[in-house]
Amino acid sequence: MTAASPAGTATPQVSLVPARMDRLPWTRFHWSIVIGLGVSWILDGLEIQIVSAAGFQQTLHMSSVEVGFTGTIYLIGQVVGALYFGRLTDKIGRKRLFILTLAIYLVASGIAGFSFSVWFLWIFRFIAGLGIGGEYTAINSAIDELIPSRYRGRVDIAVNGTYWGGAMIGATANLFLLDPNLLAVDWGWRIGFFIGPVLGLIIIYLRRHIPESPRWLMTHGRLEEAEKTVDEIEAGVQREGVTLTPVPPEKAMSIVEAPRLGFRTVSGIFLKKYPKRSFLGFSMMVTQSFLYNAIFFTYALVLHNFYHVSDSDTSWYFFPFAVGNLLGPLILGPLFDTVGRRKMILGTYGFAGIVLAVSAALFSAGTLNATTQTIFWCVSFFFASAGASSAYLTVSEIFPLELRGQAISYFFAIGQVAGAVAPTVFGALVGEGTERGPLTVGYYVGAGIMILGGLVAWFFGVNAEGQSLEDVADPLSKAPAAEAR
Repeated sequence: MTAASPAGTATPQVSLVPARMDRLPWTRFHWSIVIGLGVSWILDGLEIQIVSAAGFQQTLHMSSVEVGFTGTIYLIGQVVGALYFGRLTDKIGRKRLFILTLAIYLVASGIAGFSFSVWFLWIFRFIAGLGIGGEYTAINSAIDELIPSRYRGRVDIAVNGTYWGGAMIGATANLFLLDPNLLAVDWGWRIGFFIGPVLGLIIIYLRRHIPESPRWLMTHGRLEEAEKTVDEIEAGVQREGVTLTPVPPEKAMSIVEAPRLGFRTVSGIFLKKYPKRSFLGFSMMVTQSFLYNAIFFTYALVLHNFYHVSDSDTSWYFFPFAVGNLLGPLILGPLFDTVGRRKMILGTYGFAGIVLAVSAALFSAGTLNATTQTIFWCVSFFFASAGASSAYLTVSEIFPLELRGQAISYFFAIGQVAGAVAPTVFGALVGEGTERGPLTVGYYVGAGIMILGGLVAWFFGVNAEGQSLEDVADPLSKAPAAEAR
């Protein structure tokens, strides 16, 4: 499997690690990856929903502005965490980070449940955000590198879509935890902050048994360790009664240890070597984030101001909205591996925009009620959720392995910043609910932006379905260095 040359030298080594990982059938090992690593998005959805209910407002005597900033500080923490840990996961490995980032989240979220002041709550919400932001980079990197190429699309998209499963858990918990007839006002929200850490403790145990990415080891001078890790994975597969066919020698690749990457080198790779792919990642992340935040953070306002739904009843409309978001990635995900990336991205972004545009016309005409409006949102985001998940898949698979964590972090941060503008803009368009014209225009603009994102993917996208990550983008450590594809 390996040429006789010591790791860490400039002498090329030959390895079948990527080919061996990609030829594996789906087994219990891969389920352990999905469960152990994929829970991050469930935790994020849970966190957002618990905080959005603002059960702590009365206890901590917070104003509406302070409650809003509690969500903002968490999102800021996510961006900072993604940027910092994204670079770190490329440097020190995936496993160290997906243990560390989850531990940071567990501790910070648990401590936030003991908050006695606004500042105490903000500090630990920020730290919890750091952990979840780091999770986005380390986990997406690890999943892509551990899952066989023919399953990579559906798994990545489904895992990213489970955010909405967490959101539904949080919303359901809030119905009981924030009911003053069941729990004291000062205790319900505190218990809510402990739900994520309790789930996380179970997941940390599972993650201890997930190996470091053999692909990362291979490109960081630890080829012997990478081969041993794959040997152990294959042995586990064979114990399940599966016969593994030998990997053809021609699928081997020659590598040297990964080069040190300064900021100038990294920026040159994104902007000079892969400018079209960088534009693709930027476009997909910004367009989906803008539409998502525009609708999600103002849907309750629309229901209240235009359809006169009471605040207490608004929460019930969240569940069908979340179900549509959850089912989209689960049902459509496999098609990204069979029909293809570019076709499915165009389709999901495009249909999401078209359905939103139709609902905008009906909204303007005054023919919708709260139920039918919610149905249109469900259908639109059935497609949009799969499309948004494909944005994370795209940025995690189209750049060299040595930059995977950083690529995810940079485009995630850009998307979050761009998306942060949308709720303010759409909140102003909703106004007091007296005029439908401004919001109708906003919906048309949002639909157009989403369709534009799909068109960019059609013209600049990469047909990565079924391909090894090393075929989608040559590792920087590949010898001899290849030109950008």
